[in-house]
Amino acid sequence: MGTRTVLEGAEISRALTRISHEIIEANKGVAGLVLVGIPTRGSLLAQRIAAIISRIEGEDVPVGSLDVTMYRDDLAQHPTRAPHPTDMPVSGIDGATVVLVDDVLYSGRTVRAALDALNDHGRPRAVRLAALIDRGHRELPVRADYIGKNLPSAKHERISVRLTELDGVDDVTISDAEGRG
Repeated sequence: MGTRTVLEGAEISRALTRISHEIIEANKGVAGLVLVGIPTRGSLLAQRIAAIISRIEGEDVPVGSLDVTMYRDDLAQHPTRAPHPTDMPVSGIDGATVVLVDDVLYSGRTVRAALDALNDHGRPRAVRLAALIDRGHRELPVRADYIGKNLPSAKHERISVRLTELDGVDDVTISDAEGRG
């Protein structure tokens, strides 16, 4: 099969705009809303969603970044994971509706680690999940509230999200390489 592109820049932009509208509607505005990205690309997507929401609502939404490295249950299999700095909004997350943002939802283990890490930073009123790509193959009972694209895939396939801020291009590809969690 090789590698094929499943989303290009304009499609990613439309998906993030749709997710932003869905978040605003579900939250009935932006009051009490905090976006928290899971590094690295989830953090970039959270910033993009916050910018879109700001344009729509005329109000800024606090954005944070949450390192889940030390909360993962697969550190023994992947000990070389480099930690990322956690940067939570000054306003905190106590009583807020937190939307966790990640690029690819796969096994659910990263989200479980994020929920554990989030508990160390306060007690949100509610936690929601936004993912650009939901590829299936859950190992834990985790479901995204906001999804850019459902992309059924085989376990051996690899979904790669590239974003301009890091990679110089916006796209999502699928290839025959080994998948990641």
